[in-house]
Formats: sequence, structure tokens, C-alpha cells
Amino acid sequence: MPQSPAAQHRLDPAREQAILDAIRELLTEVGYDRMSIDEVARRARASKATIYRRWAGKPDMVTAALHGMMRERPALADTGTLRGDLIAGLTMFCRVYERKHPYVLALLSAIRADPSLGRLLHEHVLATGTAEAEIVLDRAVRRGDLPAAPDTGVVVEVCKAMLWHRLLLTGLPLDDAWVVHLVDDIVRPLLGSPW
Repeated sequence: MPQSPAAQHRLDPAREQAILDAIRELLTEVGYDRMSIDEVARRARASKATIYRRWAGKPDMVTAALHGMMRERPALADTGTLRGDLIAGLTMFCRVYERKHPYVLALLSAIRADPSLGRLLHEHVLATGTAEAEIVLDRAVRRGDLPAAPDTGVVVEVCKAMLWHRLLLTGLPLDDAWVVHLVDDIVRPLLGSPW
């Protein structure tokens, strides 16, 4: 994650986790605009100097807190079929997106107002899933489930759009039935897979 030279200082993992937890709590309680580094420091029982040694400012700090959430997920399952891998992978990502949902809501207006925050979040939080999708699709090609690797970026973009649309606009659950619908009715035709 990009940081200023002064912000590359590593913290004790427990101290860093306390700060990241405080950031997440404050985002959902007061939102990005009203969240202050003073309050993060108070809640995490850390000094502002400690925070500024690690992060250049509020955008970097918030991005780090959300980026950590993306790493907290199990490894992708190899179910033996493309359909099974897609269902398992998308189910796992649904749980990640459900955890991120309150934070994304807290950041929507700030992303529009602060382009640097939007850029950091896109690069380190929202632009995830492509590497995992490549693993699943390459495995499908090796197994003969697909004749050739598709444009992974398009597949990921469509899946993310569907996930965020459901979470942010419809409010409907990201349940198993919806994941099967996404895989069978949207991703399968997109991939041109007969399964």
C-alpha cells in the first residue's frame, strides 16, 4: 500500500490492530467526515504521533483498515468443477462484501469529495478478486471445463457490479439461491460455458 516515507514505520501488530479496529468502529458510528485522528488515537490508546509514523493521513489509515478485511478470508476451494468453484468462490466473496458493506456506506460521500481516498480504496480494497478469479478460470481451462481463459477482468467486473447492486440498491440478501442464479444465469453465459 503506498505510503509517504515517514509513514512506512511498522508498529507492533497488537498496536496496529487496535488502531485499525478503532478506525472501523468510528467509520460505522460517525462516518468518515466526522472521524478524527484524535478520536482514533484515544480509542486505540495510541498517540497521534504513532499513527502519523505509520500512515500519511486519514485516507491511508482508512484504506489500511479496509484492506486488512480483504485479507481475512479462507483460501479458494477446488471443488473439481468450474461451476462448483464459482459458487464456492462467490459465496466466500459475498461474506467479505457483507462485512465491508457498512464501511462502504460510511465512505460513499467521502469518496466523491476526496479523489485521493477514492483512488486508494479502488487500488487496495475494491480492486480485489481478479487474482482469485484467474486461479479459478485457469484451473477450469486445465480441467477442460473451458476451451480458453476468458477476459477475467470482465467476469470480475460483472460479478462485483451484481454484488454491490444487490447490497447497496436492493438490500436483498447475498444468499445461496442468489449466488447460484449469478453463476448459472449470468456468469455461465458470459463465459460461454455449456456445463
